[in-house]
Amino acid sequence: MRLNKYGRELDLLILLTDNGNHTVQELADRLGVTRRALYYYLEYLRDSGFEVIRTGSNYRIDRSSPFFKRLHENIALSPEEALYLHRLLASTEKNDPVARNARMKLERFYHLEELSSPQRQQQIDRNIQTLKDAMTQRKVAVLKDYSSPHSRTVADRYVEPFLMMNNNMDVRCHEIKSHTNKTYRVARMGSVEILDIDWMCEEQHKAVYTDLFMFSGEERMPVCLRMGQLAHNLMLEEHPDSSLCFTADGPGHWLFKTEVVSYLGIGRFVLGLYEDIEVLGDDNFKKYILEKRK
Repeated sequence: MRLNKYGRELDLLILLTDNGNHTVQELADRLGVTRRALYYYLEYLRDSGFEVIRTGSNYRIDRSSPFFKRLHENIALSPEEALYLHRLLASTEKNDPVARNARMKLERFYHLEELSSPQRQQQIDRNIQTLKDAMTQRKVAVLKDYSSPHSRTVADRYVEPFLMMNNNMDVRCHEIKSHTNKTYRVARMGSVEILDIDWMCEEQHKAVYTDLFMFSGEERMPVCLRMGQLAHNLMLEEHPDSSLCFTADGPGHWLFKTEVVSYLGIGRFVLGLYEDIEVLGDDNFKKYILEKRK
């Protein structure tokens, strides 16, 4: 019998982040619970800030989930750091088993297998340059044979590329077919071709924004709070970058203004220190907090 109240939730978290895809029945069998109980556990993880992704009948957790990022922010490697280490390890002696094993782990966890060969790296470099040329010329481009891990498809994507990201590892594009902005991994493109078609949706181009609480998205929502000493200190301790959001408002009080992508992170902070925080705006956030209190 488990003494840890959250034992199965933690076991499920480990299973969903092992870079595999598991069906509901497989997960239930591994945890020794019913399918119905497993759905409750999955919902609990979603409520805790994890992005539980379902592909067909399989489930996994996106390792870029806001809660997951916060949990590992002091020890996890960024994609750029992982790629840098991978290249260093690749340059070591081939008969070094430790370097080889470390390189293989980086490839599996960060999906770097496609970067292993010099030929593939040359193609990636060509893709990056072609994407930059398309941006300069403001032309539509075709991402040939783009491999999507979410939909498990390989298809051409017609896009308007407008922003290189993450040290040129990703590109932000407006997809013509869906009329939505998406982030594409350059390494997953077979090749890139520029079409003789000018941008048609430039006014819809929006870069992804990440708020203080590590939630990312295009739409930003304003939040204005009046905090006491306790809330002010805890916010600075948990989120040092929030210092730019504060202005003094009398003895022992501060005004806090920022924009968020989701109310989940800021909402939990406010509800946990409700007696020391006054919600000034906006109206949508006030409504959100009132509903959560009920």
